[in-house]
Amino acid sequence: PQCPPAPALHTCQGLDPCLPEEGQVNTSGPRLLLATLHPASSSSTAMDRIFSALLLSFLLLLQSYGVCGAPPQPRGTLCRTKPTDLVFVIDSSRSVRPHEFEKVKVFMSRVIEGLDVGPNSTRVGVINYASAVKNEFSLKTYQTKAGLLQAVRRIEPLSTGTMTGLAIQFAISRAFSDSEGARVRSPNFNKVAIVVTDGRPQDGVQDVSARARAAGIEIFAIGVGRVDMHTLRQIASEPLDDHVDYVESYSVIEKLTHKFQEAFCVVSDLCATGDHDCEQICISTPGAYKCACKEGFTLNSDGKTCSACSGGSGSALDLVFLIDGSKSVRPENFELVKKFINQIVDSLEVSDKQAQVGLVQYSSSVRQEFPLGQFKNKKDIKAAVKKMAYMEKGTMTGQALKYLIDSSFSVINGARPGVPKVGIVFTDGRSQDYITDAAKKAKDLGFRMFAVGVGNAVEDELREIASEPVAEHYFYTADFRTISKIGKKLQMKICIEEDPCECKSIVKFQTKVEDLINSLQQ
Repeated sequence: PQCPPAPALHTCQGLDPCLPEEGQVNTSGPRLLLATLHPASSSSTAMDRIFSALLLSFLLLLQSYGVCGAPPQPRGTLCRTKPTDLVFVIDSSRSVRPHEFEKVKVFMSRVIEGLDVGPNSTRVGVINYASAVKNEFSLKTYQTKAGLLQAVRRIEPLSTGTMTGLAIQFAISRAFSDSEGARVRSPNFNKVAIVVTDGRPQDGVQDVSARARAAGIEIFAIGVGRVDMHTLRQIASEPLDDHVDYVESYSVIEKLTHKFQEAFCVVSDLCATGDHDCEQICISTPGAYKCACKEGFTLNSDGKTCSACSGGSGSALDLVFLIDGSKSVRPENFELVKKFINQIVDSLEVSDKQAQVGLVQYSSSVRQEFPLGQFKNKKDIKAAVKKMAYMEKGTMTGQALKYLIDSSFSVINGARPGVPKVGIVFTDGRSQDYITDAAKKAKDLGFRMFAVGVGNAVEDELREIASEPVAEHYFYTADFRTISKIGKKLQMKICIEEDPCECKSIVKFQTKVEDLINSLQQ
C-alpha cells in the first residue's frame, strides 16, 4: 500500500495505518519466540552495530534535508510480513503479578497488530506456563487478527511455578505439530517462538531448546527483572545479540514491540524497482523511500522536485552533550554512549567558524569534561571523549541543566554570541532533583534542547526538557541496543535551518551517506 507523505517515516511500528492488511504476503516460516525476564548483558558486538546504525541514522537525517538543506519527505511505505508460524511461550508463574501479566498481553497484542494474519500468511498460537503448561490457543484456532486479539485479552495467569523447559518441549511436540496447524518446514515459511520469562526455571532448558532449534524453530528469549541471563542464552537462537532481550520491568516490555514488528517485516526496495516519483535522488529507507537532490539543489516543499540554490558558507553551531553517568547506566553501556558521541562528532564540520562541541557528564554532581572551543578538530574531541571516566552514583539532571545554562553556554566557556545553541541531554532514569525551572529557563533563553531517554527514563521528564514541538525533540528507546533508531530523527534536527543552502556539511556528506545507505541495504 502507498502512504501519503508524512512528517515522520512510516515503519512497521505500533498501530501504523500503513501496515499491511490481512491476506498480504507474510514473513516466511513458523517462528518460536521465547521471552524470558533476565538481566541481559549487552555484548560489545551488538552495541557496535547499534551505534554504527545510529551514526548512519544521523547521516541520514543530515541527508534528509537534501543537499542544500530542505528535508526530503517520505514518499512511500511498504512493509509486509513473510508467512510465519509464530508461538508465544509466556511465563505466568507466581512471581508475575496480575498487572504485570496484563503488560505481557499488551506486548503480544501489539506484535500481532503488525502481522499479516491469515491461513496462508501468519498463524499465531499462545502457550501459557507455570508449573504446568496450558495451550491457550493453537496455530489453527484463529485466522483473523481480530479473533487473535480477543483471545489474548481472555488469557489469565496460572500463578504457580516456572517450568520453562516443559513449556518449550510442549511447543516442539504439540504447538508446532501438523495437528495444531503448523505447516511443513519450508524455506517459504518461518517457525518462530518468543519466550517471555522473569525468573530462573525449575527444570532444564538447554537440551530441549537445542532440540527446538534443530527442528527449525527460531527462538527469541525475553527476560524481565531478576531473570537468569545464562538461561536466556541457553534458550535463544544464534546470533544471541539478536535473539536475547532484557527489560528491567514489565512496565517497559511494550517497548520491544517495535523490534519484533521490524523482525517480521519484509521490505521492498522501492528505489530499485523504480516505484517512486523523485526528480533527482531516491533514498531507500526501512519500509519506505525519501527524495533528495544533487549538489547545488534544494528539495521543494512537494518532497520530490528540486530547485537550484545559491549555496552558502556553512552554519555555525555550539553543541553541548549533557551525559548521564549514573550507576544505572553500567560501564559497558557508558562505553557505547562515548562511541555514540564520537560518531556524531564525525558527522560535524568542526572549526572556529562552524561547529564547536562541549561535553558535560553528571551523576550526583556535575563535571565539565571539556568546554566549547577547547578542541579545534574532530580528532582531539574524539580522543577527549574516549578518555572520559565513568562517574557512577546518582542522577541529578536538574543540577546538570542548571550547569548547562550558567556555564556551558557562557562566553567564558567558549560559547559564541549570536551562534545557535543546541543541547543534547542523554539519560537512563528518573532525575533525583527538580528539573522544571532549569528546563524552562534553557528553552526561554533560546537553547534548542533535545532529550534522549533509555531504559527507565521518565517520559514526562523528557518532554519537560525538550524544546517545542516536543514530539520532534524527545526520543526514547527501551535499551542501548536500539538507540540507533533515535539518530534517524536526531541528526536532521541538529542542522540549523535558517537558510536551506547554509548547511555546507550536507554537501560534503552526500556521497558518504549514499555509500553508507547502500552498504546498509546489502
